[in-house]
Amino acid sequence: YNEYKSYLSMDTVDISKKCLVIPDQKGYDINMFNIPVKYSEFLDYILIPNGLVKDRTQKLAVDILSAEPLKECKQLVVLCVLKGGYKFCSELVDAMEQHISSSNIYLTIKVEFIRLKSYHNTESKGEVQVIGLSDLSCLTNKDVLIVEDIIDTGNTMRKTLSLLSTYKPNSVQCASLLLKRTPKSSGYIPDFLGFSVENSFIIGYGIVSSFRNDTLVIVKVHVDCRVVTDVG
Repeated sequence: YNEYKSYLSMDTVDISKKCLVIPDQKGYDINMFNIPVKYSEFLDYILIPNGLVKDRTQKLAVDILSAEPLKECKQLVVLCVLKGGYKFCSELVDAMEQHISSSNIYLTIKVEFIRLKSYHNTESKGEVQVIGLSDLSCLTNKDVLIVEDIIDTGNTMRKTLSLLSTYKPNSVQCASLLLKRTPKSSGYIPDFLGFSVENSFIIGYGIVSSFRNDTLVIVKVHVDCRVVTDVG
């Protein structure tokens, strides 16, 4: 417990200036929000209201476009990690394009959809396969932004960045809506981050596709997650 508590404190200090840190078990009463009745019995509390997610997404869009790698960039290749990242990526790209149109920025955005698959075999342990792009060499000399919904340990993203670097892109950055505070973390923190959240099962905002609600919520600990993900 003391080791985990120390980890949380260190994590908060390290990333509090680049994201909003949502304290453990500090949520909102679900009765104060428009949650479908069929979901309410499975939910504990509202973690992040939709309005806050949207405001934070708009700020991330400005931060990304203001970052050093993009100051001379003419085209940004956005790699949206499916399935969970679709909702966040869609709204992030929309916010970026709105900022571009209202500012003196000359940049086009190209969106590609990928899946990340970790695999193990006799020759390779813990490698990552990028599914969706037939030829990763198309990223050579390009500025790339990977968009994720949630990062857990960070191991997969570290390996993905290492893999993409072999194709010599001009720059590679990562934006994630959420980063979980977990003792299993590799220490990886994305370049652009919306929220640091507790190590719980989180649904909403496209993270679990069967839960059709834009609010991020946490499932009660005693409920089997499969019950919630199977709700239609």
